[in-house]
Amino acid sequence: MTDLNPTPNSPSLTPEQPSVLRCITGSLVSSALAFAGYLLTSSIAQSFANKPIHSDNVAVVNISSAVRTLVVGISTMATGIFALVSLGLMALGIKILIQQLGKQSAPPSDAQ
Repeated sequence: MTDLNPTPNSPSLTPEQPSVLRCITGSLVSSALAFAGYLLTSSIAQSFANKPIHSDNVAVVNISSAVRTLVVGISTMATGIFALVSLGLMALGIKILIQQLGKQSAPPSDAQ
């Protein structure tokens, strides 16, 4: 029924090697998303702080407090993840750049 053998037109299964340019552009995109997440998190926190919960029912207060905490926590976590990805991609780009410069400046070995 299904053919599991790769066809000649299928893309190669070997992943592309990361380049310095791809790492830096990925880091810039991720840092832009982290900054946008920071602004969103700040806006959400300010909005929740300016609108306190007015209720006499203890269950309503507890549930709304839990939901507010969950919303701010998820937003903060997403911001942190994008920031860490940005730092990791920049570090990978620097590592690749150092490796490329090391290969270029290494003297050719004289194998006889």
